[in-house]
Amino acid sequence: MKRNYLFTTALLLLPTFALKAQNETMDAPNWLSSPGVIGTIVLIVIVLVVAIIILMAKLSSLIGNYRHQQIVKKDLAFNEDLIKLDDNEIDEILAKRKAALAYKLIGNELASDVAATDDKGLLREISHETNNPFFDEKKKTTLGFDTPAPLRKIVLWYVGASVFWLVFGTLIGQYLGMKFIWPELDSVSWLSFGRLRPVHTNTVFWGWASLSMIGLGYFVIARTSNTIIYSYKYAWHAWVLINLSVFLGNICLMTGINNGGGEYREYIWPVMALFAIGLIITFRNFYKTVAQRKISEIYISNWFILASLAWTIILTIIAYIPSYQNGLGETIIQGYYMHQGVGMWFMTFTLGLIYYYLPSALNKPIYSYSLGVLAFWTQMLFYTLIGTHHFVFSPLPWWLQTVAIVFSAGMFIPVVSGTTNFLMTMKGSWSHISKSYVLPFFLVGVIYYFVGSTQGSFQAFRFTNYIWHFTDFNVAHSHMTMYGIISFILWACIYTLLPKLTGKEPPQIFVGAHFWMAFIGLFAYTISLMAGGTLRGLSWLEGNAFIDSVILMQPYWVWRAVGGSLMFLSHLIFAYNFYYMAKKEPVVKPLKLKQLETITA
Repeated sequence: MKRNYLFTTALLLLPTFALKAQNETMDAPNWLSSPGVIGTIVLIVIVLVVAIIILMAKLSSLIGNYRHQQIVKKDLAFNEDLIKLDDNEIDEILAKRKAALAYKLIGNELASDVAATDDKGLLREISHETNNPFFDEKKKTTLGFDTPAPLRKIVLWYVGASVFWLVFGTLIGQYLGMKFIWPELDSVSWLSFGRLRPVHTNTVFWGWASLSMIGLGYFVIARTSNTIIYSYKYAWHAWVLINLSVFLGNICLMTGINNGGGEYREYIWPVMALFAIGLIITFRNFYKTVAQRKISEIYISNWFILASLAWTIILTIIAYIPSYQNGLGETIIQGYYMHQGVGMWFMTFTLGLIYYYLPSALNKPIYSYSLGVLAFWTQMLFYTLIGTHHFVFSPLPWWLQTVAIVFSAGMFIPVVSGTTNFLMTMKGSWSHISKSYVLPFFLVGVIYYFVGSTQGSFQAFRFTNYIWHFTDFNVAHSHMTMYGIISFILWACIYTLLPKLTGKEPPQIFVGAHFWMAFIGLFAYTISLMAGGTLRGLSWLEGNAFIDSVILMQPYWVWRAVGGSLMFLSHLIFAYNFYYMAKKEPVVKPLKLKQLETITA
């Protein structure tokens, strides 16, 4: 009890310590001594260390496999040597093996006062961990056979549509990345950067992430409520509306029809209305399913999922009501909408998915339900007022900017409590990093949840905001969160669920290629833009011409393109892995008697 009290107290004091950074002066020459900059460097090192740990685990597994193959080769050589032996020698060897096969346990090997021995060499490893989870890794789950066919179909179609939008949206992003290197790549109006950039962001937001989250959420809602989905018809209606919204919205954007300068809300209101109606239908379906649950408690995943849907429905309505969006009012609403969209829709929903799929993948309960409740309510409290930290030093009221910075620091509480909960749930299962790629996907997503969210709080401080905001550093931060957190966790959940639904697992070499190309690509992408963005901000502070900062960014944009290319290629591999898991095997029909007679003749 005392330990939990001290831990909670430390979490509550973190924002207080962090706020000392607000007393800094805008002294550009001493920028490296800023707590926000130092903290960001430490966070980058954490990601690098995690990458090294995963790589070492995989290399150790490869070495183990190699040694096993050598043992197999020795056994084959032994079998070949048997051929050269005479009958008496072979009979002697067979007699020894028969005696070994006849050996039986006498019953006191595992529970008695006698010291444990292993005279026959039957044990491979001894564990002294009382809570170490043991399970058969090769055993195929029967979960798919217990899942209603309509639910299985809904999950596959939602995830399938999201995979399509992921490939399409990142293809656009890859093309835009090439334009930073070859700006004269085209002269077609609908391929211009100003039109394609919102196509990229809105497609991966509302197409890839949203559809994937909802599809995975349907399984969680039904499973944790121990009941069937309230209305499968509602699920299909929402699927059509959301996909139609993304399709029509992209057509409008490419033809120059948009909502103006509001980032992530470039879709015009009739198009976004389709998406909002789809969310309302989904919320009703989820709520009704939870309401008719067969168990008394509401599992914490459902708290996060239902809260994210409720917040986003309200958010969408607020973002598109024009009456108070004049002048600075529009700026305030933009900051509110932009951060709420990321934090209360994508982040909150995805956290709800982790609380189900991570324990499910590890075959153990979540470490602490209390930490989950703390993370939930502090997420609801602090995330709602941090949008204005994107407009520090703007004409917005100073007190409003300060409130955003304070609440940004308060985000340490849900982030640290959530990260602790997930990492402690993984405790005792680290060996699985070398055996499967599901845990590495989860681990990277959780680490980026801590790194990306904490770095966002550091970036909200006035001095770091002064250097980094409106530079390429912000692009790196957004990819660190939306890609490093949301996408990696969604991939982890998909690789956890789909093999159980379909009974087919993709080849590990392809899952591994997806993981490493996405991870290395993201790291190259973010580090290059963070370094270049820092230099660009310092160049502006020194009063250099804007074109000078454009020129100095050229090599960093090349690395951005390299990282983006690896990320896009990983998505193609992921699309193949999904196809492999979701495709139907051809049904072999038995031949009729006449056909058999024809073949025989």
